[in-house]
Amino acid sequence: MTKLTALPVPAYIRAIAPYIGGKPISEVAREFGLDEASIIKLASNENPLGMPESAQKAMLAAMKDLGRYPDSNAFDLKAVLAQKFSVPQDWLTLGNGSNDILELAAHAFLQPGTSAVFSQYAFIVYPLATQGVGARGIVVPATPAYGHDLPAMLKAIEADTRLVFIANPNNPTGTFLKPAEIEAFLVAVPANVVVVLDEAYNEYLAPEWRFDATAWVRRFPNLILSRTLSKAYGLAGLRVGYAIAQPELTDILNRIRQPFNVNSAAQAGAIAALGDQAFLDRSHALNSAGYQQLTAGFEQLGLQFLPSFGNFVLLRVGDDNKAGTRVNLALLKRGIIVRPVDNYGLPQWLRVSVGLPEENAALLAVLPAALDEARA
Repeated sequence: MTKLTALPVPAYIRAIAPYIGGKPISEVAREFGLDEASIIKLASNENPLGMPESAQKAMLAAMKDLGRYPDSNAFDLKAVLAQKFSVPQDWLTLGNGSNDILELAAHAFLQPGTSAVFSQYAFIVYPLATQGVGARGIVVPATPAYGHDLPAMLKAIEADTRLVFIANPNNPTGTFLKPAEIEAFLVAVPANVVVVLDEAYNEYLAPEWRFDATAWVRRFPNLILSRTLSKAYGLAGLRVGYAIAQPELTDILNRIRQPFNVNSAAQAGAIAALGDQAFLDRSHALNSAGYQQLTAGFEQLGLQFLPSFGNFVLLRVGDDNKAGTRVNLALLKRGIIVRPVDNYGLPQWLRVSVGLPEENAALLAVLPAALDEARA
């Protein structure tokens, strides 16, 4: 077989380290000889309640039409979102998860010779999306509390900057920017720089921290608000995300969006989930209690963690650059999957998703032994 030895691939594509998701349960079972039913996954910030029953029923009803292409414009889903946020439908862009929205923004506004600004320790898709279109990433050092330094990010904007990514709350650190901080940034940022405000974990915020980011969309024509149904709504496997922006931006995003990027079953499930406030309330309450359960256990073990506004906790498990790797391996042997974050430059830490009460308890029960093994 002839090998292609000189593929015409740009150097910036070859330099990309592919995104690696959390280990699947089946892979851990095979690797360590464990029963899949005994394995607990706390690695991917999924809703431990799974998919709401309302969405499951809606998807089953949609099955009869899966031989036809989905509504490319997703009129019914956009109608629900438009009513929920009191915006016109032409302010909405749908994505195959909010990750798709981030990629669309990068493809729409970046190219070689331009730059994007994002924070150290911010969601790893920002540098990946930037590099994937040959643009330059400007990484701004995080605050001492591992959060976004918005004044420094503002100063980092250069003449060729076209895009700024802001995650609030941020993954994997869980840090949160107060509304006044974001508003001050939006007021000061140049009008020709598009700001993507990524609120994937917004629904997990306590009531006192919630604010109407769509009000900023109405004020700032260079703002894209990105949301997802993968987290609190429990639809991670369906891949449904959306953006809210003024029509000039949504028109550009929709010019490059794949025409059928949200399938029929996903549209049906999303409509049902958006109307299921009881499930959303239950998810929020479960997460709040689980966060308290985990952090109380970490405190009892004398472990450092970052206060989180999402459905996960960033936990420090050692001081050397192999600590996270060793503790992660020790936990995998015990059937617990968490997320190493050395690819974020945080090799001493692990990200732990909030699970069901019994899942959180199982992690806390084996964590001391895993720590001891890793230190031996």
